[in-house]
Amino acid sequence: MSSARCVEGAGSVTWWGFSPARDLTATGPVKQQGELNVLLVGSSDPRHILKTFAGLEDTDSLHVWVIENSMEVIARQLLLLSLSLAPEESASVHKKAETFLEVLGNSELRSETGDALREAAARLVDYVTVGQEAEPHPCLDTSLLKFRERDELVRIFRTWAKPCTEGSGSVSITRAWDARVRQHLGTRYDARRGCFDWDLAMKLHQRGAGVINKQQYFEWRSQGMAFQMREGVYKTTNPTLLSYRILRHRGDKVAVAGYWGDIVSSPYLCFGVETSELSLLKTENGSHVKTAQDISFANVQALLQALSSRGQRPEETLVNTPTPGLLLPTGLSVTFLPLDALSRLPDKKSFSHFFHCIYLSAGMAHQLGGPLQQVCSPGGVLVVELARFLLDLSADQERGFVETVVEGAKDAGFDPWTPADPDPTHAVFTPQTPPDLHLQEGHTTGTMSP
Repeated sequence: MSSARCVEGAGSVTWWGFSPARDLTATGPVKQQGELNVLLVGSSDPRHILKTFAGLEDTDSLHVWVIENSMEVIARQLLLLSLSLAPEESASVHKKAETFLEVLGNSELRSETGDALREAAARLVDYVTVGQEAEPHPCLDTSLLKFRERDELVRIFRTWAKPCTEGSGSVSITRAWDARVRQHLGTRYDARRGCFDWDLAMKLHQRGAGVINKQQYFEWRSQGMAFQMREGVYKTTNPTLLSYRILRHRGDKVAVAGYWGDIVSSPYLCFGVETSELSLLKTENGSHVKTAQDISFANVQALLQALSSRGQRPEETLVNTPTPGLLLPTGLSVTFLPLDALSRLPDKKSFSHFFHCIYLSAGMAHQLGGPLQQVCSPGGVLVVELARFLLDLSADQERGFVETVVEGAKDAGFDPWTPADPDPTHAVFTPQTPPDLHLQEGHTTGTMSP
């Protein structure tokens, strides 16, 4: 994965993860309970936050700390969480699930979804601005970001809060998407449907995502439209999928606006390829009856229902409420840390052996290092996303990625943990026991180390 070209289809910005949602408190030797702290590094979207929160007991609490590598990704996570926390009197769980998935994985939206996106972005502008001078929101905390990072968030949210239609001077998402497809396929562009079919049948289906429907996958590969759950006109640009990339033009560096994300693996991987509801996996004549879109909707709806069941509406009489109207889920808080925070966490005593789970995405696996053991609790786990659904990698490159992750984790002070039913999309590690502790245990039990 050292070559940028070999994962060009995954893009230079990660708008969604390349693995299914996981309950991170249950990913390890034991189910963790109590007041839990989880560190997400490069998770890209809120799937693990929602899944982990849904798995909590009533007496548990979850504090998630998020580190990303771009402010656009942080802004998108905040927006998706904000949409998830809308009270039911303004949007039912069914409607919120539809809105969430459209914003997550569609290049273009229905006008109703576009309105909800702009309203949420406008609220977040007020929240981030007020949050610099007042108490942060109990659930969504950006107060630890640097001032320039919060200024950048405000700029992004103000851009999203404006109407974004073609012909108004904004970037055409349809042309930007097609440009990415052309760039990726090169001379194979005219035979693109054959390329799409190969990636679906010989890669996604073979790697465990057989529920992804051919028609829907082709629609997404061609136009960036993953979730069309309602009949309607999808013509409103999704601004959360547009960003800038520095390219060279005639020897100069130029910031180019466009779509620079995944065009191969699909957002169906987040919520649409696994489910505990077996009826959604039913097959007839060798084909799945339900699609990845159906499963995504069912899973997101269940997760948002769990969120709403522990959500409280803030009192209308409260003053200086940064995000009026948002639910306040009991036992959930999400704190966004600066982009360069990971290397500096060990310098703060408050984070010493603090996190019960540390999650690294495949794109952040190069961050495996000594600092992680210093901030992981003795009974905690390290979870690393693997490259199973990075389709541009060959089988040998995928195996090499796993070996690199295992070696990096061992060097960082972690040992592999293999469950009875191994997860092909994630590797799990536990902190190594220090040698002096082994000696103490041997002395205490009356045994000697070999």
